[in-house]
Amino acid sequence: MFTLTHLDAPPPESLKAQVLQMVVDYFSDISPVPLTPSNPLFQLYQYVIGFEVHLYLQAMNGEADSPTQLLLALDDQDPAVVLGFALYLPSQDDADACTLAYMAVAASHRRRGIARAMLQRIIERHPHLELACVAGKVPTFEAMGLQVLAAQGPQVLMNTRDRRSDGLVAVQDLAPVFQSTEVRQIHAYLLKQHGKKAMSEAEKQRDYHLDQLAHQARQLVAERLTPTLH
Repeated sequence: MFTLTHLDAPPPESLKAQVLQMVVDYFSDISPVPLTPSNPLFQLYQYVIGFEVHLYLQAMNGEADSPTQLLLALDDQDPAVVLGFALYLPSQDDADACTLAYMAVAASHRRRGIARAMLQRIIERHPHLELACVAGKVPTFEAMGLQVLAAQGPQVLMNTRDRRSDGLVAVQDLAPVFQSTEVRQIHAYLLKQHGKKAMSEAEKQRDYHLDQLAHQARQLVAERLTPTLH
């Protein structure tokens, strides 16, 4: 079993480390650019998403209207162990609304209702919840009560209501991360390790994969939103 713990201040280092480890471990599940480990760019994007979540956790200021909120599912037997997390961003000018940025559950504890419980807890606070996911995950979130709104690049936009909130959400700007010394160093290391040709091929694979996901997203949205004739 598990206990849900809501945080609006940065988590203790031990819990934060586990959340960041889950982000890295389940990168392909939660990233908007879900590359596979076989792609040489995998490590680069893995670092970027980890740093992004780190920035979100840093932004937690201990206030109820903090730009970042964190929900943890902790092991009942050992509350120092994180079984899952949901990181979401409340709207700055719509108290009902929020955006789910990232959610993950430990592989060893999936299909036990943890994700559903976390989502329900967030919706209790912010009933107008929005998220984006790849087409393959849409049925899972539909089963949790969300509906399809639109295609958004390689992802499908879903919401607890039939429209988006007009409220604003504070999203991390990743441009400085991609321009950072660390990312340049990782890219240089990968270039040296794999070679220019392999890295160029990796970028083509990434773009092709994202195009495929975008096609799947558009196709699913068309299926869901096209009225059926009886």
